[in-house]
Amino acid sequence: MTHPYSALPARAFWRSGVAMADRDSFAGLYEPKHPLTQTTRVATAGSCFAQYIGTHLRRAGCAVLDVEPAPAAMPASVAKTFGYGLFSARYGNIYSARQLLDLLQEVTADSVDPRHVWAKDGRFYDAFRPTVEPCGLDSATEVLLLRQRHLRKVAALLRQTDLLIFTLGLTEIWADRGTGRVFPVCPGVVAGQFDPTQHELLHMTHARILADLAACLALLKAFNPAIKLLLTVSPVPLTATVSGAHVLTASSWSKAILRGVAGECAAHPDVDYLPSYELLTHPAAQPPGGGHWFDANLRSVSAAGVARVMRFFLTAHGLAVNPEKSDPAPASHDATGTDDDALVCDEVLQEAFASPLAPA
Repeated sequence: MTHPYSALPARAFWRSGVAMADRDSFAGLYEPKHPLTQTTRVATAGSCFAQYIGTHLRRAGCAVLDVEPAPAAMPASVAKTFGYGLFSARYGNIYSARQLLDLLQEVTADSVDPRHVWAKDGRFYDAFRPTVEPCGLDSATEVLLLRQRHLRKVAALLRQTDLLIFTLGLTEIWADRGTGRVFPVCPGVVAGQFDPTQHELLHMTHARILADLAACLALLKAFNPAIKLLLTVSPVPLTATVSGAHVLTASSWSKAILRGVAGECAAHPDVDYLPSYELLTHPAAQPPGGGHWFDANLRSVSAAGVARVMRFFLTAHGLAVNPEKSDPAPASHDATGTDDDALVCDEVLQEAFASPLAPA
């Protein structure tokens, strides 16, 4: 007697696909829709975890684009502080699909909004990438001129990109009530001033994020009809939540939404999903002998965890992994880290709003 389960491959059953499988390779877990070779022109964007992907692809000899490179004489540590080399353009961390959509719409319009310049101590900041100029600029005019230049660089990036790798990070995002534009961090954390009459917290639902990603793909295709999108979900938990829930349940809820959206989007022929989230967080994928792929703070992904995901990713695409260069050792997910592989995460700055009486 036959039935729908009779001829399924081993990956479809828990026993053969997980319990009895080689968990180092997890055969069938990721079967790429689109080829990735050393000539594929790759762009990266997203939350701070996406920084690792660009770093490892470069080490594997892949053509990772960078349309806003640091000045030649700038030391690497200084360049990172000023937002160079983290992604394929100097847009800083893009934590949400709505933030990406806003950027793409702004690039398409080729126009900047003077209302979104933040001030602090007489210095001026781009509200949509406030940490790329950590000391601020001399005037709002300078901020707007540099943002206009940035938008045109991003437009050039999109026209030449074969594959955009985007990491989804957050579902709690802050927006301007008047314009609807969203920010990478809450106003007042880096610069600007928080005003509850002007700023609102958005809890993005599955439906809203799905619609945002569909709109993003349409705009990407307008720049380059052949572009492909590879989605990942950041395994990094929330650093803080203002939802009223415990941060553990808020993180779980947020990641569940993002994972659901990524899976539904991957049904599109030009969209794929890399299961880095599962490889780092699922109990069946934890290190042999026990333990987990996170550092002692249970938030920062360990060097071994990052190396595992990237070995898995590169091997699936038939790309060689150089053991001498493939294992970064990030000091932390800290915006002040100085290690070459340390991530730059604007989101951690939200801890500035934590109560001084709250436990560390």
